[in-house]
Amino acid sequence: MTYCVGMRLNAGLVFMSDTRTNAGVDNFSTTRKLFNWVVEGERSITIMTAGNLATTQAMISLLEERSVATEDRDPSILRQDTMFQVARLVGETLKEVIAYSNPNGPTANDQFSASAIVGGQIKGGKPTIFLIYPQGNFIEISDDTPFFQIGETKYGKPILVRAYDADMPFDEAVKLLLVSFDSTVKSNLSCGLPFDLMIHENDRFNGDRTARIEDSDPVYQAISSGWGDALRAAFQALPTYKI
Repeated sequence: MTYCVGMRLNAGLVFMSDTRTNAGVDNFSTTRKLFNWVVEGERSITIMTAGNLATTQAMISLLEERSVATEDRDPSILRQDTMFQVARLVGETLKEVIAYSNPNGPTANDQFSASAIVGGQIKGGKPTIFLIYPQGNFIEISDDTPFFQIGETKYGKPILVRAYDADMPFDEAVKLLLVSFDSTVKSNLSCGLPFDLMIHENDRFNGDRTARIEDSDPVYQAISSGWGDALRAAFQALPTYKI
């Protein structure tokens, strides 16, 4: 299992993923699930993955291989004219990998199933995010749905729904995501640190801001403990229900 969030703000896009993979209760490892393609001055594309690790790694490997030499490789993620076309290419690649592993096609309980969040901006277009399903189809982010989650979504969603604001600056959005991820980590052993973070500012293609947040990070530790203290204080301040 995993946890990834792609969020759209008025100022740009924010992506965060955990890095834990597991093959049993005593076999945990760390694997990158956030990938970024940047052409300075022209495009920034981010993909986050969840699901069967062999499937997602094969999908990313295919996308990278086909982008190594753009004059010889096609279709390439670096040749697409719009983010919609990028999303369609990623969806087709994911469907291709799943079909290779399971010729009968994806099912709800398919062990090869996977999903992805694809976002970014190509010069001349708007920054946007897509949620890619195992069948290869996808939906685009909107004002009604300003963030997408994949993986273990239920524990981290309530804080996002309550506190999200499209006008918040990037640092506030990162704080919000850290609370969401901390809630997920504390509730499910299959999600864990470190977290990978990527920020894309609107219309800037000269390098996105990236970071890996470790368990020892002082800001994360302060947010984690502070959120717990605030919840306990708020609970104690609530009126008592008399029966």
